[in-house]
Amino acid sequence: MADSLGEIRVADQVIAIIAGVAVEEVLEVTVRSGGIYQDLAKKLNGGAKGITVSVIDDKVTIDMRVSVRYGAQIHHVCHVLQEKVKEAVETLTGLYVEAVNVRVETIELLRNE
Repeated sequence: MADSLGEIRVADQVIAIIAGVAVEEVLEVTVRSGGIYQDLAKKLNGGAKGITVSVIDDKVTIDMRVSVRYGAQIHHVCHVLQEKVKEAVETLTGLYVEAVNVRVETIELLRNE
């Protein structure tokens, strides 16, 4: 993003955090962290677990690994998730979100205890 006063850049990890907060608004979904090595790599790089961001020419691509609650309509929940993440990132950063790719890796089974 260019401005007459200089350049503004938003770090990938900031975008990942914004996306992670947007995920929390969708009750049926949680972001999946990787294994111990992926978690360590994310901590070292400052990213959010289960969320990868790529920014090229002010266009953002977000890849998310999620878990969906059993009984939820996966397609519908993921579509809502994509919309919320896109809206949050675009509103807060001014960048164009080209894609929000969602990979459902597990189903969360809730037990009555």
